[in-house]
Amino acid sequence: KFEAAQIRVFGEMFQKGFIFRGRKPVHWSPSSRTALAEAELEYPDNHVSKSIYVAFEVVEPSESLQPFHSEQDPVKMAIWTTTPWTMPANLAVAVNPELSYSVVQHKSTGRLVVATDLIETIAKKMDFSEDESFEILVTLKGSDLIGTTYTHPLYERNSPVLAGGDYITTESGTGLVHTAPGHGQEDYLTGLKNGLELLSPVDDVGKFTIEAGEKFVGMSVLGEGNQAIIDALQTEGALLKAEDYGHKYPYDWRTKKPTIFRATDQWFASVEGFRESALKAIDTVQWVPEVGKNRINAFVSGRGDWCISRQRSWGVPIPVFYDKETGKEVLLNDSTLEHIEKVFAEQGSDAWWKLDEVDLLPEEYKSEADRWKKGTDTMDVWFDSGSSWAGVANARKELSYPADMYLEGSDQHRGWFQSSLLTSVAVNDKAPYKTVLTHGFVLDEKGFKMSKSLGNVIDPLQVIEGGNNKKLEPAYGADVLRLWVASVDYSGDVNIGPNIIKQTFESYRKLRNTARYLIGNLADFTPEGEPDSNAVPYNELPSLDKWMLGRLSAVLKEVDEAMNAFQFQRAIQELLRFSSAEMSNFYLDVAKDRLYISATDDFRRRSCQTVIHALLEGFAKAVAPILPHMAEDIWQNLPYSTSSKSVFEGGWPSHLINFEEYDSEKWDLVRLVRDDVNKMLEGARTDKLVGASLDAAAYLYVADEDKRALLQGLVGDEHLIVPPKKTNGVDELRTVLMLSQVHVVDSPEVVATSCDEKYVSTVDTSSGCLVGVTKAEGEKCGRCWFYDTQIGKHGLPHSDVCQRCNDAINVWEKTIGETFVRPA
Repeated sequence: KFEAAQIRVFGEMFQKGFIFRGRKPVHWSPSSRTALAEAELEYPDNHVSKSIYVAFEVVEPSESLQPFHSEQDPVKMAIWTTTPWTMPANLAVAVNPELSYSVVQHKSTGRLVVATDLIETIAKKMDFSEDESFEILVTLKGSDLIGTTYTHPLYERNSPVLAGGDYITTESGTGLVHTAPGHGQEDYLTGLKNGLELLSPVDDVGKFTIEAGEKFVGMSVLGEGNQAIIDALQTEGALLKAEDYGHKYPYDWRTKKPTIFRATDQWFASVEGFRESALKAIDTVQWVPEVGKNRINAFVSGRGDWCISRQRSWGVPIPVFYDKETGKEVLLNDSTLEHIEKVFAEQGSDAWWKLDEVDLLPEEYKSEADRWKKGTDTMDVWFDSGSSWAGVANARKELSYPADMYLEGSDQHRGWFQSSLLTSVAVNDKAPYKTVLTHGFVLDEKGFKMSKSLGNVIDPLQVIEGGNNKKLEPAYGADVLRLWVASVDYSGDVNIGPNIIKQTFESYRKLRNTARYLIGNLADFTPEGEPDSNAVPYNELPSLDKWMLGRLSAVLKEVDEAMNAFQFQRAIQELLRFSSAEMSNFYLDVAKDRLYISATDDFRRRSCQTVIHALLEGFAKAVAPILPHMAEDIWQNLPYSTSSKSVFEGGWPSHLINFEEYDSEKWDLVRLVRDDVNKMLEGARTDKLVGASLDAAAYLYVADEDKRALLQGLVGDEHLIVPPKKTNGVDELRTVLMLSQVHVVDSPEVVATSCDEKYVSTVDTSSGCLVGVTKAEGEKCGRCWFYDTQIGKHGLPHSDVCQRCNDAINVWEKTIGETFVRPA
């Protein structure tokens, strides 16, 4: 069916006039004996050609050259080429009419015509003595040279000097271009414009034919034939210089051997017929990354006729019949194409090689089957893959056309992406895809390409399942490998190896531990909407909790946007940052006092659980596309009932993305103050002044009155009491900074007199606050570890714990119906 669909694409392009047969120079692989497309070529860095400078003697000068030409001192046209073997096919010399040329002379070369800007460069090539150079006889425009006739040094053949295109420059060579229409694209176009013959005296295996002369016939143009031409030019006195020249040269990507440009009879797709439509279609596609659009635009803009025929013994055949007598007349029409499509749909393309002509022809042509011979050319593999939209996306009910996405390496802008675009636009006038995503290649940790010979290939299964020695090669599971993929910038080449995977696993472990913490603190929580729910409504939540939900929504939006743009690295970096900086290092760290110290049903604890519930579900949904096993593991271990059995059934948590940013200015400042306090505590810990942060008290002063008022509004009661009076017990510096006492004071002097100067910061802090730390006052609560001056002074049942903890124990005893027994 795929092959039949491909024939249908070929047929529709033929019917629209986009497919034609012609004799044109194409990339030809002597080693494979077939034409090649540009996408089947590679350009190794170490290729060296033998380049030559050759002088063609003028036999009939143009009017402008006439005064400088004579039989005794003839003018010669100097050309340069890196393919000496194409000299037998030379039929013209092309010049740029707008360039400046000069007639120069030297005793060793005679009179030469070269581009004026290249005189000094060519003189250096000629190995003149240091004090010698060319003498300039006259300077004229390229247009003044047109009409000159020269003779070929190896053949009794005169050829013209004619106008070429803007491909003729003074960047290299002589400014005059050796033109062999049978061996070059620009040469072909110039020859076509001027009615030149299409001479290509080279056969399928890359050897000279008799057209090159008896002296050269049978010689390999990429071997001894190339040198034989150079020697012949030397003998005839036409060779000015021969030298090695390193440059990019096309090689056959399969055989890794050089190719040639050679005129042969081939089938072509005329890209010119639908180029503008293709360029418009490119604009309708989302290109990821965006630079991909520029790449394919350049390829399509510069694309010549696409040679779609190949001379191979394998592949999908071009369904054409040729007249046996002439070999030229072709039978290809709607009827034959429709019949072949049916045959291929039933029997596959092998039927072309197995069946006789009488079986391959439609009914109306069977009577003349003896007249026709089926062709042996096959289609370019890029036409095969370029038809996949027709054979796959457009042929299966469960798929759609255009496809949502084409995904491949960045080298496919000149391959599959382009061939698919061209065939789809030619047939349906639209791109075959909505989005095209390109990626780089995987390298080892040192940046080397992976190869079996180097022994640096990383097997994905080994990362997932581990090696034979699980201690040295542990099994990380599929999620860790997926996390690595998501965490790298796939738009370029990426590195992988044991150390990189180990680092990725550490990130994975942190995410998993965060999820475990969240799940572990929801054992007695019943979400909103469930019977006996103990969730706290949003409007009643403390400022800190609303801030956290606002951050959750912002992160989910960022992740969603990044995922939709296929920016997985951006998504996972945001999740890792959120999980670490805002959840683990701040909110969840602060939450321990609320979750573990408060009474079971205390408002502080239930409001925190309400937020943790949202964080857990949002976290699971956000990581699910990247870490599906972790996300599902979380979902299956939720300690409450859910509306969906799987994390993948409930859809994106739209109810969690609508929380607005709340009191960001306040909590951004508090987090900066927290960082500044922790820095000062490091010195106090080093000096054994304090151990844990709860052993300390802090004094804060900030000159900015707005900031000072904001911080003073977060100062709680002097002692640990329930219920709190000055704050709600959550939006409070004592618990947020994890300090037993916090004093926001009105002058820097108070900080200086209350704390040792070595534990007082400068005003150049992140928060702008002057921060001082000292040892906390009072006794240490045996349960919450906060220090308070009132512990043991109120005759409470538990004299070594604070009033807040006494209350929590009392609530527990009433709820459980047992007396609290202190652990041994």
